[in-house]
Amino acid sequence: MIERRKRSEMCGAISSIAAKQTIEASAPCRIDMGGTVDIGAFHYPLRHMGPCTFNIALNMRTRVVLAPHTPGRVKVSSAGFDSADFDLFKAPFDHPLGLMFSAAAFFKAEGVHIRIESSSPPRSSLGGSSTAAVALIAALSMAEAMALGKKPMARRDIALLAWQLESSVAGVPCGLQDQLAAAYGGVHLWRWHAGQHPPFGREPLFRAAECRMLERNLLLAYCGVPHASKDVNSRWVKQFSAGKSRADWAEIVICTQKFVEALKNKDFKTAAGMMNREMEIRSRLTPEVFDKTGRQLAVAGAACGCGVRIAGAGGGGCVWALGKPADAARLKGEWQKLLASRKDARLLDVQIDSKGVVCTAKPFAL
Repeated sequence: MIERRKRSEMCGAISSIAAKQTIEASAPCRIDMGGTVDIGAFHYPLRHMGPCTFNIALNMRTRVVLAPHTPGRVKVSSAGFDSADFDLFKAPFDHPLGLMFSAAAFFKAEGVHIRIESSSPPRSSLGGSSTAAVALIAALSMAEAMALGKKPMARRDIALLAWQLESSVAGVPCGLQDQLAAAYGGVHLWRWHAGQHPPFGREPLFRAAECRMLERNLLLAYCGVPHASKDVNSRWVKQFSAGKSRADWAEIVICTQKFVEALKNKDFKTAAGMMNREMEIRSRLTPEVFDKTGRQLAVAGAACGCGVRIAGAGGGGCVWALGKPADAARLKGEWQKLLASRKDARLLDVQIDSKGVVCTAKPFAL
């Protein structure tokens, strides 16, 4: 009886809101350049070089809705996964949806059904799980704030909490760039500040109007095969920790810096060259970052004068390209031909998101 009363005092705040209002949050996924360096194992030893990561938030949003559920339990439903329903205090964090359960546990969100929908392909290497975590934390934070009469979490704190939770349950080192793109949106250069709080510096690169123009320079393709980023990331971490690839990663830092400077100057030829050089390095370290289709897309990109890069850690999922508008338009036709021969492979619309995470609350209609 005492244990039940304690649990009741700890929990219930969020479920009381979910029973009265629809809490909905959404956040964008991303494409990137210079990723992996956002993992502390890399940017701490390379801090003298000013390690950084570039990313673009895409308006393929992951949507989270909180709905009422059985008291004491939490349920998570997400496309591509079997729905899972557990007692909040027994929910496993090593489950395929464990990151979502860890967020629910942090907020003591019992009596809640978490529904997740994504407009990007599942396991597409666009940062989907981190994006879902950002959206979920935003929703839970708003519900908690409404119940307790306080302010919801700021974007920075949402991103940091999502990263900390993922780092605690993933079993492998995790970076921060996915969560930051989801929280802030836009086109950014993120500088990694070892040993500081927060451990990042934010440099927005383009205004919203400029982002519309940049879309003409971009292509994004789904190769039809889901990725497994932690497998590739684990190999990179092991290589780097063993001292076998540090010069390579130092060059990746330089490539990213030169890429950003070229992009600022609208020098798409140099930017494309830096993308392709970075991918030469990564492909040498781990040849499987490009699957067969991805490698064909990269060859076509170089022939059209464009830069081609994996999204995230690759190994399947998405590949993106950058070039002059005329070169990107020519490459689009070549990519369409290549993708037509592979099941589920296709071009994806590229729209840059400038909003980042958004959250709303609507009372149930009577």
